[in-house]
Amino acid sequence: MANQTGKRKEDHIRICLGNKAQAKNATSGFEDIQLVHRALPEVNKEKIDLSTTFLGKKFNAPIIVGAMTGGTAKATQINSSIAQAVEKLGLGMGVGSQRAAIENQKLEQTFAVTRKMAPNAFLIANIGGVQLVHGYGLKEVRKVVEMIDADAVAVHLNALQEAVQPEGQTNFKGVLAKISEIAGALDTPVIVKETGAGISADDAKALEDAGVKAIDVGGVGGTSFAAVEYYRTAAKENVSGKAFWDWGIPTAVSLIETSQTVKLPVIASGGLRSGTDVTKA
Repeated sequence: MANQTGKRKEDHIRICLGNKAQAKNATSGFEDIQLVHRALPEVNKEKIDLSTTFLGKKFNAPIIVGAMTGGTAKATQINSSIAQAVEKLGLGMGVGSQRAAIENQKLEQTFAVTRKMAPNAFLIANIGGVQLVHGYGLKEVRKVVEMIDADAVAVHLNALQEAVQPEGQTNFKGVLAKISEIAGALDTPVIVKETGAGISADDAKALEDAGVKAIDVGGVGGTSFAAVEYYRTAAKENVSGKAFWDWGIPTAVSLIETSQTVKLPVIASGGLRSGTDVTKA
């Protein structure tokens, strides 16, 4: 199992670097949002302050580098470089799923390097929601938090990816109850994040009721993990990966639905490609 997980992480890095695994015909939706120009801004540009506070931590700007990787030797340099950048800039970052390091202790360093390189930055640990109904519990969640001395832990939801992945775990029944259990027992704030298909208003409300402290909408418009899984297998063998390449809720739509439904901090991710997109978000 550990070798299979590590190999999958290597595949993900290779595919995202070498293939076009982005949303194909779908977009994040931010191009449909027009900012209103103010001819009388009444602002001194030199005194604009971008700093903000998220879950009790001050950021120099409202930016978190989303979870990318970990669990394979190739990921160590990636996580190290990102950590050095966010430490210097006063931002935050998330690590990829730490399942591989739970299965193989030797891989912990691929994640722990982030705290070594970013002693003061806001770090988000990461565990899969589906793993919570396949044997993982509070013990494993605490382990991933301790592994990187995290400020928060993200439970990622990737039902689409698991559904199109040849070896995917497709039983998500009971995930919400497990999230509620973890959120109620853990001192560290729990964030729930999607991985590219978006969060609906109904799901956002359910997560708020479950006690999570923030939501990352992870909408359509950026990396498509259906596309990633399509490239991991022979094209003719993964019809689902191609069919669901652009499946989900565009990030802008998911962001509006979520932010208007819950009274929680909301992170916009999925296809934000410029400072203008960030401003619109």
